Amino acid sequence: MKIELLYFENCPLYKQALENLRAVLAENHIDAEVELVNVDSPEKTDTLGFYGSPSIRINGIDLEEKDGDYTYACRMYTINDQTTGVPTEGYILERIIALSVG
Repeated sequence: MKIELLYFENCPLYKQALENLRAVLAENHIDAEVELVNVDSPEKTDTLGFYGSPSIRINGIDLEEKDGDYTYACRMYTINDQTTGVPTEGYILERIIALSVG
């Protein structure tokens, strides 16, 4: 399994997302390569398929399975009717399972 975390340096949320991702992998004994992808300019959003920072892809598929509307901004997630800038550990695990099976 390949996991990418796309981010940009000025977004303070990506570090917590990375911490949550690493915790999920360790706690669930998931063997996965994690690649950090620094999107260092707005011009790269389309090329990299960047939905905002932080974005996580599992085997090339966005955590929320988004398609199009790329942006160079901090990303917001809606999880259990709550808006957050950082995907929770539970949500990350749920999506890893869904995207690795399907």
